[in-house]
Amino acid sequence: MVEETVQELASALAAHPAPQVVDVREPHEHAAGHVPGARPVPLGQLASRVDELDRSRVVHVVCASGNRSRVACALLDARGFRTRNVDGGTAAWLRAGHAVEAW
Repeated sequence: MVEETVQELASALAAHPAPQVVDVREPHEHAAGHVPGARPVPLGQLASRVDELDRSRVVHVVCASGNRSRVACALLDARGFRTRNVDGGTAAWLRAGHAVEAW
C-alpha cells in the first residue's frame, strides 16, 4: 500500500485512462457524494468481490477518512493487488474543494 494525497488522486483522475478507484464506504455514504468515477464496493463485501477488480491496474481506495480504506488496501495487497490509500478520504477530497458525484 502506498499513501496518496487527494491532490495526487485528482491528478490521476485527470489522466487517460482514468484510474481504478474503489469507494469502500456503505452504499448510503457513496450515494450522498463520492469521488467521480469511484466504484462502490463496501468494505464488508470487498473480500467476496475482488474478482470485479482489475489486478493489472493500481487500485486507488477511498473511504470517509482513510481508516476503512487502509483495511481494504491491506486485504487487497494480501491478494496481490497494488494499492494506493487516499489519505483523509472523501472528507479531505471535499476540504480540498474537489467536486463529488451524488446519486
